[in-house]
Amino acid sequence: METKEKIGVENDDEIEINYRGIKAMPFIIGNETFEKLGAIGTLANLQVYLTTVFNMTRINATMLLNVFNGTTNFATLIGAYLCDTYFGRYKTLGFGSFASFLGLLVIMLTAAFKNLHPPHCGQEDTLCIGPTPWQMTFLLTGFGLMVLGAGAIRPCNLAFGADQFNPNTESGKRGIDSFFNWYFFTLTFAQMVSVTLVVYVQSDVSWPIGLAIPTIFMLISCFLFFMGTKIYVIVRPEGSPLTSIAQVVTAAIKKRRLKSLQHPSLSLFNYTPLKSINSKLPHTEQFRFLDKAAIAAPRDEIKPDGSVANPWRLCSLQQVEEVKCVLRVIPIWAAAILYHVGEKQQYIVFQAMQSNRHVGTTSFQIPPATYNIFAMLTLTIWVPIYDRIIVPFLRRLTGKQGGITILQRMGIGIFLTIIESLVAGLVEAKRRDMAISRPMEGIHAKRGAVSSMSALWLVPQLFLGGLAEAFCAIGQVEFFYKQFPENMRSIAGSFFFCGMAVANYVNGFLISVVHRATEGSSTGNWLPEDLNKGRLDYFYYLVAALCVLNFCYFLVCAKWYRYKGAEGSVLDIEMEAKN
Repeated sequence: METKEKIGVENDDEIEINYRGIKAMPFIIGNETFEKLGAIGTLANLQVYLTTVFNMTRINATMLLNVFNGTTNFATLIGAYLCDTYFGRYKTLGFGSFASFLGLLVIMLTAAFKNLHPPHCGQEDTLCIGPTPWQMTFLLTGFGLMVLGAGAIRPCNLAFGADQFNPNTESGKRGIDSFFNWYFFTLTFAQMVSVTLVVYVQSDVSWPIGLAIPTIFMLISCFLFFMGTKIYVIVRPEGSPLTSIAQVVTAAIKKRRLKSLQHPSLSLFNYTPLKSINSKLPHTEQFRFLDKAAIAAPRDEIKPDGSVANPWRLCSLQQVEEVKCVLRVIPIWAAAILYHVGEKQQYIVFQAMQSNRHVGTTSFQIPPATYNIFAMLTLTIWVPIYDRIIVPFLRRLTGKQGGITILQRMGIGIFLTIIESLVAGLVEAKRRDMAISRPMEGIHAKRGAVSSMSALWLVPQLFLGGLAEAFCAIGQVEFFYKQFPENMRSIAGSFFFCGMAVANYVNGFLISVVHRATEGSSTGNWLPEDLNKGRLDYFYYLVAALCVLNFCYFLVCAKWYRYKGAEGSVLDIEMEAKN
């Protein structure tokens, strides 16, 4: 539905914005879908590519990908800053799409030309030649371009899509909520295509062709994005919101010796610029030390228009409350780190490589990286059911627009990671026992015997991972988008990926520590090259224990948290909604 709204601009005139909503979605979601077809079509099989084409060890390949994924996700924070401060979401997305295309093109060339990768290493070879410094440099150049592209695209695409809906109408608000769910639906659909058709071509047909397909998809993504230019709502950057945060912190430190006011909400300097897009926030009691930034001292000069002459000494109550919004989000964000560690199981591809991947009695084998499709299929099926059936039903029971609160949705996902890790440990113990007692005859993986256990036994843990993502990942994106100030939505988008970035580094650190600590232990190395000689199941149980601690931590944070614009706690709000 198209809606129109008049807003102020820099010259104080009024312009009429035509929110196209659904009409702009084919271009935005199409761009995102083909971008993910390109990026995930390459990334999904990189573990196999690095270990089979570049002859890297499993530990080194996993560590490299963890660093790459972590750097990629941290780059979103820089991309969000540049977007909100200088370029705006439209230009940033355009740049990111083109950079991603170049990155995929470079990686495709490493497979297409023999001089750009090491010589092939067969199963009978005992010594494999690794990549030369020049070959690694060329490969890392492709990774670097993909980091630039993802750093620009990921923090902006959701916010840019939400910009197309009018946030001041009920239909616009419902459109934004549905957009988050359907965004992940189409995203997961693209992932499913990537880990089936694309991965099959890469593993069983040709690496050059298999990597060329994602590159073509990324080129289509660029065209789709620019085709919708004329109907987009393009929000101009308003300057760095991080400057306002720095001003509040600086002013609070300068006035730290001032005594607290008895009625701060009545006495603090309260000024809101007429052109501000941020919603008005009430005073809250949390982080009261920041309130001192809004205490007007005799030397603080106020301009005739109501603004302050030196914003580094005096800030408005609105600015202070916006900083409080960001600070309140950080403990919840921290809980998402171990959620990602539990939900994204690093060794699933290697487990599949040492399991029976045959379909029935046929000679066809499912590529190892394709098994991730079961997690994606779960999310793809669950999202429309949740959005169209479960949410309306819960809405009638609770009176909440989303059926349940965002934090409740995230909590369910975090709890599911505990069950997922426990199931993963049990399945791996069974796979290992069968590989030792009943290995498949006539089949031997490059790094160990293949278990006679069907790789389809990996499906339950993947199903739980997909369900956890449907609850917690989508809940996180919605939570950050709604709880950050409106002028920080690109940074809000980057917060989700920054959590994933820290999780990647934590995963890499955890794997490295466990690998070194257990190398000389009585139980043997938990994570050797041959999983049959290790105890990967113990590693999964360790992750499950960390997820239990994380769930308890999240419950404490959720009870403490106060939603933006509300003065009561989460529990108070829920009780009020029930009454």
